[in-house]
Amino acid sequence: MIAIYKRELKSYFHSVIGPLFIAATLFMVGLYFTVYNLFNGYPYISYALSSVTVLFMISVPVLTMRILAEERRQKTDQLILTAPVGIGQIVLGKFFALLTIYAIPTAIVCIYPLILSKFGTVPMGESYTAILGFFLYGAACIAIGIFVSSITESTVISAVLTFAILFLTYVMDGICGLISQSGNLLTKILGCFDMVSRYYDLLEGVLDISSVVYFLSIIVVMLFLTTQSIQKRRYSVSVKSLQFGAYSSGLIILGIAVAVLVNLVVGSLPENVKRIDVTHEKLYSLTEQTKTYVGALQEDVTIYVLANEENMDELVVQTLERYKGISDHIKVEYIDPAVNPKFATQYTEETVSSGSLIVVSDKANKVLDYNTLYEISSDYYSYTSTTTGYDAEGRITSAIAYVTSESAPKVYNITGHGELEWEASYKSAIEKENVQYEDIRLLNYETIPEDAACIIINAPTSDLSKDDADKVLAYLKNGGKAIVTTAWTEEPLTNFESILDYYGISLVDGMVVEGSVYNYYMYPIVLIPDMQYDGVTASLYDSYSILMQIAKGLVTNENADDSVEITTLLSTSDSAYSKTDVKNSYDKEEGDIEGPFALGMRAVKTEGETESTLYVYSSEGLFTENSDQFVSGANLQLFTNTLSTLVEHEATVSIPVKEYDLSYLTMTQGQILFLAVVTTMILPLVILITGLIVWIRRRNA
Repeated sequence: MIAIYKRELKSYFHSVIGPLFIAATLFMVGLYFTVYNLFNGYPYISYALSSVTVLFMISVPVLTMRILAEERRQKTDQLILTAPVGIGQIVLGKFFALLTIYAIPTAIVCIYPLILSKFGTVPMGESYTAILGFFLYGAACIAIGIFVSSITESTVISAVLTFAILFLTYVMDGICGLISQSGNLLTKILGCFDMVSRYYDLLEGVLDISSVVYFLSIIVVMLFLTTQSIQKRRYSVSVKSLQFGAYSSGLIILGIAVAVLVNLVVGSLPENVKRIDVTHEKLYSLTEQTKTYVGALQEDVTIYVLANEENMDELVVQTLERYKGISDHIKVEYIDPAVNPKFATQYTEETVSSGSLIVVSDKANKVLDYNTLYEISSDYYSYTSTTTGYDAEGRITSAIAYVTSESAPKVYNITGHGELEWEASYKSAIEKENVQYEDIRLLNYETIPEDAACIIINAPTSDLSKDDADKVLAYLKNGGKAIVTTAWTEEPLTNFESILDYYGISLVDGMVVEGSVYNYYMYPIVLIPDMQYDGVTASLYDSYSILMQIAKGLVTNENADDSVEITTLLSTSDSAYSKTDVKNSYDKEEGDIEGPFALGMRAVKTEGETESTLYVYSSEGLFTENSDQFVSGANLQLFTNTLSTLVEHEATVSIPVKEYDLSYLTMTQGQILFLAVVTTMILPLVILITGLIVWIRRRNA
């Protein structure tokens, strides 16, 4: 085999075909690499690799057309047919020679993610899984080309047939869709020849073992068929045995049957075994929160999917399969709306879109509209919407917690004093916490409703009336719980601050300015506070930072007696100070107040047998989407941890949205142009010119 391998490899590099194939592959990959990764700044190499699929339909037939057909045409295959060498060794030698040629551009492409990582965050797991898919798809195409070359003596016919077969595999998914949208036996059979869909599975950030086995099966079966094709000619030359023909046909049927069986066995494996999530955000995996909560279920939950399983969103289907793998108490049933159009009416009177989920237990049910399973970002200037995140796990786990809970706590959001409105992601987080949420104006209530598990006062910009402040204090003195954020205003909020004063907490005059470069982002009033380890910060402590835009300092006062236990959660550095006059600059001046300060506190006050709890965060810009995007959702997580603690969920099941895209790569124009020229011009040209020089020298020798 080694001798055959060396001879074939040398012959391809002594001709133009080998260097031409390598140069063409690098040029096409480099072209899309330049467009997607360099000019547009996408960190995903899969974007470039998915765009060069059509290349294989042209380059592989040219590469493989002469590997066996040329020898048959020139009758030099008689030497192979009569040589004392195993046919399998001959076929493997030729295949590995072609695979080596293909491996060269693939190995060079492996360097591209490393280059991109110098300019930002690159998902390495996704990148190299995509390159593995690129290599396996190309190897399968080469194996098909070798087989076709073995059954004809015309290189032209070999190239055309290989192109036709690869083209059919390329459009097979579309053909199946035309035959049946819901799927049938014929589409399942034709789907076995859909190589491109398996290739794209590996480009999407999942190391799909079934796709890997599929490509390996294609390679093995094609090489086996090639061996049988040559073997049949070998015996026809020597003994012309009819008996061998029957034996060979039996072997072919057995070989294909084994390949089909192996793929069926692998395809039946559980999703968590068969599909390994390598995405940066773990889009296709379930978090430990979900595994812990769902794994401990003691009652049955059925998830009805309002769609035909064949047409359902594949990502959602995979997610549901993973839920089934965690607990035997989770059951998933697909209800085709075309067959049972009124199924959803027994759970809701509202119109439910196709693909929606209905989570049902013996206690309750919850409808999850399909559109809520994804995070949508709208651009009101261009009137376009973009899918930016996947929220199915957060919604489904929250729904399971809701339908298995005894009751849902009630949270009241105090309004009417210029409070900051909660943005969409925070409203979604509150909903996923399975609490009943309601905005109220204290003017309309004699007291805060008795069923309040917690109240929220979010950054009021005008003072509460004395009556409103007394209602809040009465609620807290009766064992209430509250989350309070403060806004920076130049006007005193005396009544509002009396609520904090009850717990021995005061607001420092002015605006906090950080003196330590390690505790602010770009501007000294955009704070990155030190975080103390606590129940609400535990999930953030080791890996995340909190960002607070424009904050006031918090300090304890004389009311902080033995009845109050105050815990600092967020704080400034020792170099911080409070700027009492911010009109001119952030520089420290006479009259500014020395730090350090607390920026987040928990106060628990005990009076007799009554215990009340207050969480106070001193920045109106803390719980906002603008701040949250800079710290990968840490601010939102802090909010949900705080809320979950106060409403006394036994286990918090609020799971953040899994964002689709990483930040764009940042490169100078010079760096972009340099890399573009190297990958699309210099590298392919060097390889092509080197090949031409070698070919010309051998021709003139």
